[in-house]
Amino acid sequence: MGDPLMTLLPKASGPRRRPRTLTARLAGLLASTGLAAVLAAGGLATAQPAAADTWRDKEYWLKESGISEAWKESKGAGVKVAIIDSGVDGRHPDLKGVVVGGTDVSGAGNPDGQKSIGAKPEHGTLVATLLAGRGHQKASSASSGSEATTGGTEGIIGVAPEADILSVSTWLGSPNPAGKTDQEQIPLAVRWAVDHGAKVINISLGSTSPEWPQSWDAAFLYAEQKDVVIVAAAGNRIGGNVQVGAPATIPGVLTVGGLDRDGNASVDSSSQGISIGVAAPAEELVGGMPGGRYADWAGTSGATPIVSGVAALIRSKWPDMSAKQVVNRIVSTARDAGVKGKDPIYGYGVLDAKAALTTSVPEAKRNPLGSISEWIRVHRRGDFSTPTQEPGPTKKASAKPTLPDPTVPAAKAPADAGTALPGVVVVGFGVLFIAIVAGAGIQLRRVYRSTPAEPETGTLDAVEPGTRK
Repeated sequence: MGDPLMTLLPKASGPRRRPRTLTARLAGLLASTGLAAVLAAGGLATAQPAAADTWRDKEYWLKESGISEAWKESKGAGVKVAIIDSGVDGRHPDLKGVVVGGTDVSGAGNPDGQKSIGAKPEHGTLVATLLAGRGHQKASSASSGSEATTGGTEGIIGVAPEADILSVSTWLGSPNPAGKTDQEQIPLAVRWAVDHGAKVINISLGSTSPEWPQSWDAAFLYAEQKDVVIVAAAGNRIGGNVQVGAPATIPGVLTVGGLDRDGNASVDSSSQGISIGVAAPAEELVGGMPGGRYADWAGTSGATPIVSGVAALIRSKWPDMSAKQVVNRIVSTARDAGVKGKDPIYGYGVLDAKAALTTSVPEAKRNPLGSISEWIRVHRRGDFSTPTQEPGPTKKASAKPTLPDPTVPAAKAPADAGTALPGVVVVGFGVLFIAIVAGAGIQLRRVYRSTPAEPETGTLDAVEPGTRK
């Protein structure tokens, strides 16, 4: 587990470049193993001071993903969303009054989770502004205390601008000075979020492996049993994620793939895998940085809070709706893309927030993205019938991947024991085969004796691997 799944981009200064081919992009990937860092290539954007409303103008997804229309139904009021990340700077102008609680599970941050830490310390604030930013008023027109409740016309407005944030800071992507590993931090973060009232958990973090430690099972099961929606990033090819990595492979988690500016699957800022549930904008994004700054960025790290925000809108409009129904509503109202039906690139399709908030959706009997409870029963041979407050003893070994087991040919029923014909046929063909081989051997010996021997050269023509002559 490692770096946030995003790329910070320098401000564009010329015409848009045509994207390179997928083959060319994959040739430059820096892949890692196990729960290694998912490092997105790209430079840190040192965003220069700019009029805040120019950043608001860049939020194309508010209209194109149906979010501004969805606001007629809900803006996320009353819903707590936990952001498990590098910490959220609640002092950012667009986040005043948004962060209502938090903690640090790394041992290296502040107790309130608002210190920016880890290899990408700015990442949590970028995610938070995209999810629940409230914007701000100009200093000249803002009245005292109004920014915390009314927001403003400048700065970043999030998908769920009336939702509350719980910041859970983790140290990922580089050695933790406090010594806690990702295997320890993630389950602690999930449990804390559930116990402190989160109805949605955003995890814009991931690994290059589909496997996850067995020590995570109980925490994700706990969230499922407590009816919490977990949304996770699929990962980015440019950062080494050719396939979806954990925790986005955990059954029941709503995994988010990335789209480019034209609404097609992103080459750089996405991945692929059977666990992807929905796709959302992941390129040409903007967000707030610690210290009141702003930046352009890209990655499924940004697509994920867009979907988490929509989940918050739904849970605000229908407070009694179960987590599995929230997930089902998002994926069943998505616009189909790519191969007809669910596929490993777009999942069920492209996010449509307006449809998710207004369409009549039949009740689902189960989470369309699976159940960690059922997975544990089958793969761990475990039985967790009731949620537990504290995790029990855990094993350090990683679990088997969640990819389906390879198929094997179906066994055929044996022939009737009373029938002698199959045996006769086999023996007959065997005798015939031996006779053919023997005859060929005799003929070859005759030819060899009658043919003059060629001179010994002592050399062979060298053929490079992969070439033909």
